Amino acid sequence: MNQFNLADYLKQNRVLVESALERILGSFTRDLELTCAMTHSLMAGGKRVRPVLAMAAAEACGGDPLAALPACCAIEMIHTYSLIHDDLPAMDDDDLRRGLPTCHKKFSEATAILAGDGLLTQAFHVLAAADRLFECCPDAATRLTLVEKISEAAGVRGMVEGQMLDMQAETMAPSELGNKDQRLAHLKKIHRHKTGAMIRVSVEAGALGANASPPALSALITYAEAIGLAFQVMDDILNVEGDPEIMGKAAGSDALHDKMTFPAIIGLDESKAFGRELIEQAIDALDRQFDEKADPLRAIAHYIINRKR
Repeated sequence: MNQFNLADYLKQNRVLVESALERILGSFTRDLELTCAMTHSLMAGGKRVRPVLAMAAAEACGGDPLAALPACCAIEMIHTYSLIHDDLPAMDDDDLRRGLPTCHKKFSEATAILAGDGLLTQAFHVLAAADRLFECCPDAATRLTLVEKISEAAGVRGMVEGQMLDMQAETMAPSELGNKDQRLAHLKKIHRHKTGAMIRVSVEAGALGANASPPALSALITYAEAIGLAFQVMDDILNVEGDPEIMGKAAGSDALHDKMTFPAIIGLDESKAFGRELIEQAIDALDRQFDEKADPLRAIAHYIINRKR
């Protein structure tokens, strides 16, 4: 574990994912405003945590990480669409994303909406046509399973529901959400859907493409659910005490909008302790099932709770 270089691992896999994303975007007319808007947001950098998780899960199960690339690209396209829409004035109304103007600021609200729609729709074309777009991909039956799993994670029982619950919580008085424990339970529900569902399916997609055994898949799902919630806990912490220059976006926006967050409910120190507890649960799930092949997943878990952006 100590010899594993996460920075190199993330860089190598980001290059693979971004090269594949560039090929996908290259199939469109590049000077169209819609294509420019999609490219602006999709290729703005970012951590690429979800695609790298898929590749690391495939590797942990003894599979070829390159076979996970179609799912990696689809998931990153869906994730980017959600960010474009999340930044809109009707949602979080943000001006910066990854250190660049948000899509609606760079172009227009209408273009941003359509760019998000385009990325979401095209993501499923990438999965369906993976055998024509990639040299290595899962078989047709597995890809159909991936379409089912990813669409559910992104849809009304996953990310979209989480976003809806988050928006509704912003308009509710604290008394409507109950006492501290009830508010905390509701917040966990929001983020298991809003953030956690797509992180879980990223890990699951890599495992399914590698024909993971049921025990391995179960352990990976436990891991993914823990790091998915920890990811949001850390996001909330960074919004309180993060450096805007490092994060590429403003800090303090949650408090400004009076959003329900982990620090707002349980305090900053307890939020940090909760995040560390979740990471311990994730590592324990891996240790009970995997050897050093899962070291990238272990390192990513530690990265999630120690990141600065």
